[in-house]
Amino acid sequence: MKIVFTGVLSKISRDEAKRLVEGRGGRVTSSVSKKTDLVVVGDSPGLKLEQARKHGVKVLAEEEFLTLVK
Repeated sequence: MKIVFTGVLSKISRDEAKRLVEGRGGRVTSSVSKKTDLVVVGDSPGLKLEQARKHGVKVLAEEEFLTLVK
């Protein structure tokens, strides 16, 4: 699973989020494409949120992501 993070994460650091994804066999990438499976949105998301919507990529809030991985 390819995951992109955008915006400021308030509950965990980006490094910790990346470890959670990679520890479950996923991959964190820096750009959104049609091959992206999930975009996790924190506070003040940027262009990546718009790109996710454009490509029809599933978007989760940080809280939803944490529920998914724990």
